[in-house]
Amino acid sequence: MKPFSTVAIPHKDILEGRLTMDVFAADLWEVYKGRAPEEYLKSDIFFRKTYLTHGLKNLLEVAEKRLRGESGDSIIQLHTPFGGGKTHALIALYHKVKDWKTKVVVIDGTALDPKNDILWEEMEKQLTGKVEKLKGNTSPGKNNLREFFNAHQPLMILMDEILAYATKASGIQVGESSLASQVLTFIHELTATISTLPNSILFLTLPSSHLEHYDEGAEKLFQQLQKITGRTEKIYSPVQEEEIAHIIRRRLFSNIVTDEAGDIVEGFLSYAERERLLPEGVEKSYYRDKFLDSYPFQPEVIDVLYKRWGSFPTFQRTRGVLRLLSLVVHSLKHTTRPYIRVADFDLKNDELRRELIKHIGNEYDSIIAQDITSAEAGSKKVDKSLGDAYLPYFFGSKVATSIFLYSFSGGPERGATISDIKLACSDMSTPSSIVVETVDKLIDTLFYISEQGLFFTNQPNLNHILLTRMDSLSSDMVKTEEKRIIFDNLKKDHFDIYIWPDNPKDIPDDRHLKLIVLRDSSRAKEILHNYGERPRIYCNTLIFLCPLEGETIPFENYLKRKIAWQMIERDGTLRLSAEQKREVKSRRETSENEVRDRIRRLYRTIWLPVKDGLKELDLGIPTYKADASIVSEIYERLRSEGEILDKFSPIILKEKYLKNRDFVDTKSVNDSLYSTPGEIRII
Repeated sequence: MKPFSTVAIPHKDILEGRLTMDVFAADLWEVYKGRAPEEYLKSDIFFRKTYLTHGLKNLLEVAEKRLRGESGDSIIQLHTPFGGGKTHALIALYHKVKDWKTKVVVIDGTALDPKNDILWEEMEKQLTGKVEKLKGNTSPGKNNLREFFNAHQPLMILMDEILAYATKASGIQVGESSLASQVLTFIHELTATISTLPNSILFLTLPSSHLEHYDEGAEKLFQQLQKITGRTEKIYSPVQEEEIAHIIRRRLFSNIVTDEAGDIVEGFLSYAERERLLPEGVEKSYYRDKFLDSYPFQPEVIDVLYKRWGSFPTFQRTRGVLRLLSLVVHSLKHTTRPYIRVADFDLKNDELRRELIKHIGNEYDSIIAQDITSAEAGSKKVDKSLGDAYLPYFFGSKVATSIFLYSFSGGPERGATISDIKLACSDMSTPSSIVVETVDKLIDTLFYISEQGLFFTNQPNLNHILLTRMDSLSSDMVKTEEKRIIFDNLKKDHFDIYIWPDNPKDIPDDRHLKLIVLRDSSRAKEILHNYGERPRIYCNTLIFLCPLEGETIPFENYLKRKIAWQMIERDGTLRLSAEQKREVKSRRETSENEVRDRIRRLYRTIWLPVKDGLKELDLGIPTYKADASIVSEIYERLRSEGEILDKFSPIILKEKYLKNRDFVDTKSVNDSLYSTPGEIRII
């Protein structure tokens, strides 16, 4: 399949990385003043990059008819319950002024300073270049307003962020009231006036949610403005939720090759059907249409940003989504990805990461690094653990990224299901089951993934607590625990047991068979040949049990985990949830149940004295759920190899010692069994 960037061609500014928030910040006042980016300032570029939604088309039609003197709504409040689009719609109306040959007044409540800019004076100044008829701190009254505006028809008034202006005006005294009170009076008089003028129309915006207000005073003003405008206004929504994908595509891409996009979507649908990826209850035809509308973005990309992240009060939905997706497109422009998944967000990108964490807290910067993006991050370890075949896909990092993006919202919705993650991460060239395996590994590896579901938190999980405890363990503590485990699992049976002797003389020089456990096999020769200051006599009685080199580090890590779980369970200062306490107990019990198998896997190399020194015997991988003790297993293995005999039978004496002889000194034979390396050992 073709790379998405050859099917959906990004605009030049996206390819070049001119991605500042200003590029996506629709600002009516800056357009009016001629200072806005060319995407908003120049009418042809603006409409080329603007998707004309059904609501926006309707607004333009209503405005044009009203300005021509035809019937229609005169007072229109723009409302966008899905976020964004209000100011953009006002700019679209502003650019139509020349075509419609009408006069226009532009008011931006965030740009005007009530100390210097009186609302009605600003309107007169824009229309006449001077302030005479509407001068003063008190509202001019309906008669004056009607006389003035009637002379300037056809007229379109665009008022953005009027609540911001009224809030600022509340601190300015006018007689016994405030300028804010005069503003409310003016809005009441203005709406009443415009409704009587046949060739005039007023557009205004108010916040769609109380979450945008700053204090109780602003809330009260908001309610008063709603009450005043509600008498005469008609509310229009320039953007509907299902049109968001079209808006994003038009702004980010100059052209989309429809046939090729369709081929890619069909290819994905075949894969999704085969792997059963589509959400339950979602028809293939519905998903096809949704994907075609959002291509090159998988539908979940826009859903996660708009519905999850867009529910944060601080998140400018349309602007924020455009900014984030422009960064994603720019970062992927040289890849071979046929479409863009949630998993393709690069959290190493500083700009993209900052755009996200400013809504959830700066502490997530270090959390992202520790679990996802740094060289030593848990997700990187999972990347490698999946094997060479999957390493190029970076499933650990991709799945962790997807879980992170699904983790947050301004409402109660949080986290993802396995189905969500499979849809967000699956690659058409691999089975989706690898995603499930990856999730399991991440749960056991990451420090800030919740134990309550697939989402990140700013509280360390048990993995983090475990690692902290493991790091605090001294080598002496670990050695002591290892020695204790050996002692508990190597009971005296068939052999005398000696664990980690400090000196060769600690091992008696007698005829008893001895199993000597060493941490370092290089010490075996010293013990074999020496007993203190003199040579060892009965060296054939020594059997050395040593660790397999490749198992040393895994065993040490296991031992640290075992000790750490025991410490965590005993630590009453940790504020663990009931679920976490159950998990700690379960993991502690599991680690304790593994002791026999773990020590057996480590200590599996036997060294036996032979004529030329020592020979190695590997006990092999332990049998699953073997019931025999380790000492008994060693004994039976040596018996089966003919290294140990229960008794010295006449036939053995004849075959081994009486060949070509008529007799042999039995005392000498008996002595040699214990002193000559490599001879048969009698138990």
